[in-house]
Amino acid sequence: MSATVRFGTLGLAVAATWMASATPSAASDIAQDKEALAPLQTYVGSWRGVGQLRRGSSRGAWREATEWSWRFDDGRAALVADVTGAKYFAKLRLQAGKQPGEYVLVATPAAKKGAPQAPTKPVHFTGQREDGTLVLTADEQLDELPARITIRMVAGGDRMVVLYQKQLGGDRFARLGEVGATRHGSSFAKVAAVGHECVVTGGLGTIVVEFQGKKYYVCCGGCRDLFDEDPAGVLAEYQQRKADQRATDQKK
Repeated sequence: MSATVRFGTLGLAVAATWMASATPSAASDIAQDKEALAPLQTYVGSWRGVGQLRRGSSRGAWREATEWSWRFDDGRAALVADVTGAKYFAKLRLQAGKQPGEYVLVATPAAKKGAPQAPTKPVHFTGQREDGTLVLTADEQLDELPARITIRMVAGGDRMVVLYQKQLGGDRFARLGEVGATRHGSSFAKVAAVGHECVVTGGLGTIVVEFQGKKYYVCCGGCRDLFDEDPAGVLAEYQQRKADQRATDQKK
């Protein structure tokens, strides 16, 4: 079926723009990445957290702010985070792994207080979701940094708990610290019955974007940047996704 027939109202110009703006392989990779990362959509948003070395103790505690968003570059999609006040990692990039259900986290260590700012080697973690909790283990032996990161959502997705552990040897790990973070605003990245859908990822659209006099919604700055770069292509893919969803629903 041609793009013109499939997308109807978007017309031939939309289909032509979409085909010109992205190679078939790049578009396919982004679509697969978005599907693989969709279960982690609730990470998207602004978070304010308090870190503790030991639960119930303020000794050594710290505060950090984290901003999770989508990023689309080099023909791939990923979830990225900038962490202000981080004790362990200042930048995170979470992407789909090579195997189904596998995730890869590229984490840039935070600069130590009092130490000169210098380039730091990113650490690669690999893991999977277990009962809704993301468990990631470093690909190499680490001495000073966490070797395992566990991320779980609680309170209906409005609380994020991140556990950092050091490796004692083999499969044995011990707690280094834990951050409990609260989402800035409620239900920021979740689709609600009365909410607007992000045309890029399907999450809750909270940011207004416009194309050809019409308003649409996206869930974060990364999705906004992708929409601004190629609005016709994004809308074409969105319309196809909705059409496929309707076809699937009709078969049920």
